[in-house]
Amino acid sequence: MNNMSGNEVAFNIAAVARDTGLSRDTLRVWERRYGFPAPERDEHDERLYPAAQVEKLRLIRRLLDQGARPGKLIGASTAVLLAMIAERADQDGGEADGDAALLQFVRLHRSAELSAALRQNLLKQGLQRFVQETVAPLNHAIGEAWLRGELSVPEEHLYSEQVQNVLRSAIGAQPAPLTRPRVLLTTLPGEQHVLGLLMVEATLVPEGVSCLSLGASTPLGDIREAAARGGFDVVALSFSSAYPLRQAIDGVRELRALLPQEVTIWAGGGAVHGRQNRLPEVRVVEDLPDVLAALAQWRAAHPGEQVG
Repeated sequence: MNNMSGNEVAFNIAAVARDTGLSRDTLRVWERRYGFPAPERDEHDERLYPAAQVEKLRLIRRLLDQGARPGKLIGASTAVLLAMIAERADQDGGEADGDAALLQFVRLHRSAELSAALRQNLLKQGLQRFVQETVAPLNHAIGEAWLRGELSVPEEHLYSEQVQNVLRSAIGAQPAPLTRPRVLLTTLPGEQHVLGLLMVEATLVPEGVSCLSLGASTPLGDIREAAARGGFDVVALSFSSAYPLRQAIDGVRELRALLPQEVTIWAGGGAVHGRQNRLPEVRVVEDLPDVLAALAQWRAAHPGEQVG
């Protein structure tokens, strides 16, 4: 954080990336493509972002998480963005009681209680329903609370860590997979979000699918090598809403050219939602139920390859 003219507070690009959840690459791409954000420069020619621009970026990020496109948001005023968020909140009908209770644990930094409540929901619902009926809506509620200033970035990270711990434990407790496809999960360079990968894995493993996650931001050459050495049938990629669309499209197309044609690519997440026409050789997965549809589609196309 720095001072610009007078007492005006400004933030460097690292601070803005931490605060908004938008990557540095995304901020630079938007600056070139849309003219926003429009940072000042310090004496070392480093970017400095005024507080008003950072606030607008926070609003844009939340609308991105709800499926909006950056090109339709960046030119809008802060007042318009706030109105869009309020309208979406009214349509959603506010937080469910269960979400509100879990959010309170996050707000109070009660990680043990949050973990216990998540595990209780997991026991009641089973893994697939837990992901769709607890985790997915709670992700949305957490984002809305963050936007309203009710949660800080560390609290959002606390939530993500606890959910990831619960999902990893539940996935590890599943029976050994007996059927194909073998699915390799990862994200492309620059994409650090892994919760989406875990949610996909938690949807697949109860179906007997063998999954291996490489984690986040894996170089394309490493994905190709891992897919070949592991005999994987599917490479599943996750893209958060903030990931630049052009970078996602180009990266997936490049990976498609590197992999054998018999290896299927699934791509999902906010950045590629509704973009099947831009990726004709890839299966774009629109949401968690569509993960199961993609699985059924693969198995129907490979009837003699069901046993691992």
